[in-house]
Amino acid sequence: MSRILGIISEYNPFHNGHLYQLEKSIERASPDYTVCVMSGNFVQRGDTSIIDKWTKTQIALQYGFDLVLELPTVYAVSSAENFAMGAVKILNSLSKDVTLSFGSESGDISILKEFANILCEEPPEYRSLLSHELKTGISYPKARENALLMYLNDIRRYANVLSSSNNILAIEYLKAIIKLKSKMIPMTIKRKSVDYNSLDTVDGFASATAIRKMIQNNEDIKEFLPEASYNKTSEQIKRGKIVPGIAAFEKQIIYTLRRMTLEEISQIADVTEGLENRIKEASDSCNNLEDLISMIKTKRYTLSRIQRILIYAMLGITKKDIFDSYSIKPYVRVLGCNQKGKILLSEIKHTNRNIKIVSSVKRFMDKNNNKALKNMMEKDILASNIYTLGYEYDSQANLDYTEKLIVL
Repeated sequence: MSRILGIISEYNPFHNGHLYQLEKSIERASPDYTVCVMSGNFVQRGDTSIIDKWTKTQIALQYGFDLVLELPTVYAVSSAENFAMGAVKILNSLSKDVTLSFGSESGDISILKEFANILCEEPPEYRSLLSHELKTGISYPKARENALLMYLNDIRRYANVLSSSNNILAIEYLKAIIKLKSKMIPMTIKRKSVDYNSLDTVDGFASATAIRKMIQNNEDIKEFLPEASYNKTSEQIKRGKIVPGIAAFEKQIIYTLRRMTLEEISQIADVTEGLENRIKEASDSCNNLEDLISMIKTKRYTLSRIQRILIYAMLGITKKDIFDSYSIKPYVRVLGCNQKGKILLSEIKHTNRNIKIVSSVKRFMDKNNNKALKNMMEKDILASNIYTLGYEYDSQANLDYTEKLIVL
């Protein structure tokens, strides 16, 4: 079987740091094929992708990917753990010879593996420390960070690892590889110049967070994006076909929550400990997103988690949907490929006849008999239909049926 380099991404948008990671990964892995598993129109921190998934696919193919696959929406907007598991499942289904490359602030895979092993094994002492931290009322991510640092008892070596977004995702990728007993080879590329949430800019490098902020403020982003990415992104901005953030859907979200009963809200994914009462009260008394989130927020719930809950509500993603995603083997939804990617797809089909490769959504929906997979695809379709409502012009539905497979 051919050697595959896999990269899991959001490309929101594709910037110079992403190109750096891709080029370094190809240099180190020397793959036969390069595959991207990419979030679609909504992303993991509970927000929108600033440009749509088909435009992102065109950019990814232009910069060296042979095959671009969509991470199903149920995983793409889920917790870091389920996001990572869904994406690793997809890459793991393609081949037994996959190198997974991911960015990290640490750049030290041995430290990241230490954390992943502890979180998979959950030694009794660690579980006790975690339980104690949770009882203080802080959020789960912070409680986990505190418990791990106390368990490892070496602040100098491990400080700040679990407070950095890419490190957290890297650990989740490693956990997924361990849990799946995969032969996948993990590799990390240290982030260059700026951190994930930094608003600083250094020598042509800026985080995706900073670039989205610049777009919202009508600032020039040319310095921070490779040429094709800049051109495609600028084109979408001029056409009024960007969605700057979740606030574009504040009325849809509030309307959805107002029409739901308390019981229905309690079944939204991630709603626990009576949070449905706060959500209902807030939605009945607010008419903008900022006030809604402010009324719901507690120190136990991070901003990202609350925003994910709001997207779950809008897309109708329930606790059962997330539960089903844990055990299901997801389909392989192809958004685009080049000629090498076509050859890889043929190779994958030949070596794994049970894999569900989706190149036509209509054909999949007409012929697929697996209810859980069909429900998962319905969420992808709905996500696209709602996403275009955020456009300034020309909002169209059913793009998953009408947009053709992108072939470079």
